[in-house]
Amino acid sequence: MAAITQTAAAVMAVLVQVWNLVRVTLVVPLLRLAIFLSLMMTVMILVEKVFVGMVSLTVRIFGLKPEKRYRWEPMRPDLETGHLAYPMVLIQIPMYNEKEVYKLSIGAACSLDWPSDRMIIQVLDDSTDPIVKDLVELECQKWKSKGVKITYEVRDNRQGYKAGALKEGMKWKFVNADECMMTRIQEMSLDYHFKIEQEAGSSTFAFFGFNGTAGVWRIKAIDDAGGWKDRTTVEDMDLAVRAGLEGWKFVYVGDVHVKSELPSTFKAYRYQQHRWSCGPANLFKKMAKEIVINENVSMWKKFHLLYSFFFVGKIVAHTVTFIFYCIVIPVSVIVPEVEIPQWGVVYVPTLITFCKAFGTPSSIHLVIFWLLFENVMSLHRIKAAFTGLLDAGRVNEWIVTEKLGDAHKPKNTDNFQDSSNTQPLMNKPKKTQTNIWQRFYFSEIWIGLFMLSCGCFDLATRQQGYFIYLFLQGFAFLFIGFGYVGTYVPGS
Repeated sequence: MAAITQTAAAVMAVLVQVWNLVRVTLVVPLLRLAIFLSLMMTVMILVEKVFVGMVSLTVRIFGLKPEKRYRWEPMRPDLETGHLAYPMVLIQIPMYNEKEVYKLSIGAACSLDWPSDRMIIQVLDDSTDPIVKDLVELECQKWKSKGVKITYEVRDNRQGYKAGALKEGMKWKFVNADECMMTRIQEMSLDYHFKIEQEAGSSTFAFFGFNGTAGVWRIKAIDDAGGWKDRTTVEDMDLAVRAGLEGWKFVYVGDVHVKSELPSTFKAYRYQQHRWSCGPANLFKKMAKEIVINENVSMWKKFHLLYSFFFVGKIVAHTVTFIFYCIVIPVSVIVPEVEIPQWGVVYVPTLITFCKAFGTPSSIHLVIFWLLFENVMSLHRIKAAFTGLLDAGRVNEWIVTEKLGDAHKPKNTDNFQDSSNTQPLMNKPKKTQTNIWQRFYFSEIWIGLFMLSCGCFDLATRQQGYFIYLFLQGFAFLFIGFGYVGTYVPGS
């Protein structure tokens, strides 16, 4: 027994010596480099957030709304030509198994305050559920019988994706923001994107990324930009950048709110965020040279597109969030030779957080939960961003974001019926058994355990105070990893 103990002690001593050698010669230099790059990227993000925040604040204080900048006036019928003075408008409504919101969407478009003879509505149905297709087609027929020009088209998913193009962008108003904590957090992030980022982009460079909906395009803008292209999963942003490079101006109209539904299941949100992170990075790779050699716009606008819009907004933000807050800080507690300056780990991140949180003042009390959740999501965003940059793996993956509407809420009846038909159209969905392991997200679980281990080490040895953050963030990873976030739908 004594011999075994001595052997174990000798092996342990050798392992310690090896670790010390690796730590000093490899880990410490790499960690110091990572800290330097992370601090530099953090400052870049802070400068960007302060700039767009100041622009947005200036617009609000001085009332620099688009109607003042461009001096437009409401359209009115002409005495001689009547409604012909109004341009012909094409409205497109994509559908995908949205049995809870199809009536709201079609009804809102058909009820617009615009001459009916100057408006065409297309319902583009990607639904895979035949019963939902029938419901949507019935709703279209109902409005057609009232004299509305409306067409119903069944499409293969991704074919003929859009045919419309952007002059104005509008703010999304989320109808289910209060459904759960995850939707409240999404509202905070997207409100900042619309109220601050898009307002600033519109006011300074007359450009912002089109989000694929709630926008008014001119057909000539699409034609000048070369039409829609499917080279990435963000055709909307691709078109917006090309139109901007042709000199078209983008106007953000924040006073107009368009109802939208947030994904309320974590699975759906992960798929959405993969597309929203991978697509822009892939587009950056494919358009960087095109932006540099463009001769139609100023150097400042090209700098804005390359540096602010793409590099900082789509690459740096995702990279530093995960690398710095989820890797560098935890590893630094087990490497005593390395320290992170307090301004970089406390003050600058706090300023960035509050700059973004002011987009939704009513949810400022949720800022800690928002921060922890965003750090967890950075794991998926950085993977998606580098997938796009490297043109690898799931770079062209397109999974339609599932929206639940009221489908997951208790109903008073067992059958879903259309108000215009007394026969049951949809039976109560059958419950399907779900393997409990399908609810687990193991990448989040492993990162959570890693951060908790580093937190315990810091608490037991160094007492630097990082353990408070590491415990909170580690439990956030575990909480989400075990599926306790968002709306849970049995059988999903």
